[in-house]
Amino acid sequence: MYRYDEFDERFVRDRVAQFRDQIARRLDGSLTEDEFKPLRLKNGVYLQLHAYMLRIAIPYGTLSSRQLRQLALIGERYDRGYGHFTTRQNLQFNWPKLRDVPEILDLLADVEMHCIQTSGNCIRNVTADHFAGVAQDEIEDPRPVCELIRQWSTAHPEFSYLPRKFKIAATGATHDRAVIKAHDIGLRIVRHAESGEIGYEISVGGGLGRTPMIGKVVRDFLPKGDLLAYLEAIMRVYNLEGRRDNKYKARVKILVHEIGTDEFGRRVEAEFALLDGPSVNADPEELARIESYFTPPAYAALPRDSQSLSVAKTANPDFARWVDTNITAHRVPGYAAVTISLKPVGLAPGDATSQQMHIVADLAERYSFDELRVTHAQNLVLPHVRQDDLFAIWQALSPAGLATANLGLITDIIACPGLDYCALATARSIPIAQAIQQRFADQQRQTEIGQLNIKISGCINACGHHHVGHIGILGLEKRGIESYQITLGGDATENAAIGEILGPGLPAEAVPDAIEAIVGVFEGHRLTGESFIETVKRVGPEPFKAAFRELADAAA
Repeated sequence: MYRYDEFDERFVRDRVAQFRDQIARRLDGSLTEDEFKPLRLKNGVYLQLHAYMLRIAIPYGTLSSRQLRQLALIGERYDRGYGHFTTRQNLQFNWPKLRDVPEILDLLADVEMHCIQTSGNCIRNVTADHFAGVAQDEIEDPRPVCELIRQWSTAHPEFSYLPRKFKIAATGATHDRAVIKAHDIGLRIVRHAESGEIGYEISVGGGLGRTPMIGKVVRDFLPKGDLLAYLEAIMRVYNLEGRRDNKYKARVKILVHEIGTDEFGRRVEAEFALLDGPSVNADPEELARIESYFTPPAYAALPRDSQSLSVAKTANPDFARWVDTNITAHRVPGYAAVTISLKPVGLAPGDATSQQMHIVADLAERYSFDELRVTHAQNLVLPHVRQDDLFAIWQALSPAGLATANLGLITDIIACPGLDYCALATARSIPIAQAIQQRFADQQRQTEIGQLNIKISGCINACGHHHVGHIGILGLEKRGIESYQITLGGDATENAAIGEILGPGLPAEAVPDAIEAIVGVFEGHRLTGESFIETVKRVGPEPFKAAFRELADAAA
């Protein structure tokens, strides 16, 4: 993983000192809240319903054990003993005191972390496939290019005051695990069909929120060396022509939609042709320096399959279920990637206590070359684990409440903090997720249902990615009452799709029944071996709408 150089260290420390002074002036009244707001947002501080919230950047979702331990320490010392992992691969602390934020930022700087550009109208944290570098279907590890973009975009003078926030995601695999088509820019590493050269497919104009759209491909193939110049061309077209008169129409997706993909692409290509590529693109030596930080660890030569793993699975059905659900095949024989679910039944999705962070950090240090990942689905990953060590890891996770065997199943729910925390929310998300988890708590039933992704947002901003959930749930306020709109058929993979609304909103207490009804229709129509989303795409929405209408009428 990347390590700060002297410039990084000095830049972050200077930024902490600057913000320390700004906070002091806010606390003594020298700065009003209106004057302070743009300053705090540039440093990841939000004002939520009950307290300030601090959002910490985890670039491309990669952490070291030392960094996770520091996050645990901050949670213990300055928050309420837990943190919330988000769909941007960030971590949020919901209860810090403003006066303590400079001390927190200093602690983060001690382990090469910060909160810069985790909010505001700028290029946000660059996200990536959480199995980067280990996935069997990967063409190339996308994290070096994510690090390059991070360095290029941080405090970029031309793009620090964009029309709206801007999000970039990258994948190097054939299967999209980074939801790139739901981002302002999506990068997919590809191999040229004729030359075999590795480059990028570039999509622009994805995004969720009140106007959900799937990103459109504007370049089928871009040589690797031209990336920064091409990104700069995209950003210049958006910065110049994006709406600034209406924040709801200020995202790049609106510009792409209004002028059309072809015209947007033409303008980008024209700007790209005018740029002096060598002065913008990264020097090959700098690229090589960055790539050197992402060399694979020193894997041992192991048999492809572990005999001890097979024995342990046979002897322990609970362990076998966890392996079958939460373990992903690794590109190196004898190794596996372990997904640690932060979705135990009845607790807030994505939350981890400081004690749990310490446990995961210890496991990463001992068993995973001191490395772990944060997923956009609000879980954690140990990416480099010997199959022989899986049983020991499971034994350590179980008493800590971290061995839930539900990866990708109906209780592995993505949910934003919702009205329990967020000042923008119009309804609660966490209690809805908990109620659904309780309804489908039986592990055998979860396994029988199979892969089914539920995503919940507490407002139209869609931080819970509900638009691309197989089942999406959007909480809204309707005449003073929380109302939940259900969508069907969303897809967050390379087959990205926006879900279709099933009918009128439901009261909170009716949502678990609605999910039960939808699952019932699926079970009645599925073919042998067919997943939920495959059934939905084959039979269409009408059978689900009919069942939903019955439920909605009864609820009304």
